Amino acid sequence: MNQYNPPKKTGSLLERAGEIYDYIPAVRTEEQRDNAPKSAPPETPARQVIPVRQRPVEAYDGPTVIVDRDKLRDAGFIVPDGPVTGISEEFRIIKRQLLLAAKGSQKMAPLPRGERILICSAHPDEGKTFCALNLALSIAAEKDNEVLLVDADFAKPSILSSLGLEGSKGLMDALADPQLPVENCIIHTDIPGLAILPAGDQTNADTEYLASSRTEQVLNRLTQNNPNRIVIFDSPPALSASPASVLAMHVGQVLMVVKADETTETALRDALSLLGGCDHIQLLLNGTKFSPTGRRFGSYYGYGE
Repeated sequence: MNQYNPPKKTGSLLERAGEIYDYIPAVRTEEQRDNAPKSAPPETPARQVIPVRQRPVEAYDGPTVIVDRDKLRDAGFIVPDGPVTGISEEFRIIKRQLLLAAKGSQKMAPLPRGERILICSAHPDEGKTFCALNLALSIAAEKDNEVLLVDADFAKPSILSSLGLEGSKGLMDALADPQLPVENCIIHTDIPGLAILPAGDQTNADTEYLASSRTEQVLNRLTQNNPNRIVIFDSPPALSASPASVLAMHVGQVLMVVKADETTETALRDALSLLGGCDHIQLLLNGTKFSPTGRRFGSYYGYGE
């Protein structure tokens, strides 16, 4: 078991993970601007400011695939339109912080490329795909956003099988073939707000394709016509495959999944150093068997586990 100081009695899962592993995420900040009102020149008439409205994006009305809800339920994932559970409440809390960083607020500017979120771990079997899929399902329930879940674990893709879907062309195919529009690889599901971009066929040069200039062009196409889309990447483990470090340079946020009592501090720090291409990294403590506050998420609604 890792050595750590007892956590505080309050704080989110992200904050508790950071405290346990003595890690302070790097948060990009901006200099304070002088907001003091300045008087206009005496003879300059005041101008009326007219807000500019973004043109709404038309809803997709093409073919969709049916996600196996029973398969989701049996595997412990959030079930769309299902009852409120402890796991669904936890991911509601987690997604709110990520969406705030992506969209900004009156007190903070949005992170550059904050709508792209990389879910990673140090080693396999620490819960990154479980967290990526649950986070995507939770964001899909938002009224003002939709989510595109990208299976970027090219060596061992598992998103489609977790949803009970068939394989198809995906991200790596679009990177390798300039004639293949990445939009044509997206799978739209019958879950409102949820679309999937499969990993595609693995190559012997996955990392090199990701490091090419074409990657940024392809990723920009995922959101350029849909400003309300959040893109979540299910990454390979950082210490097991090289694509994770390259993917980190293309996103605005990284969520590092840390498995309680299994992920060592050394492994975590080594993984974080490889993901230094992203300036905004947070930790998600997964698989905890205790709650310092005794709180059981979801119990307020009568569905506590």
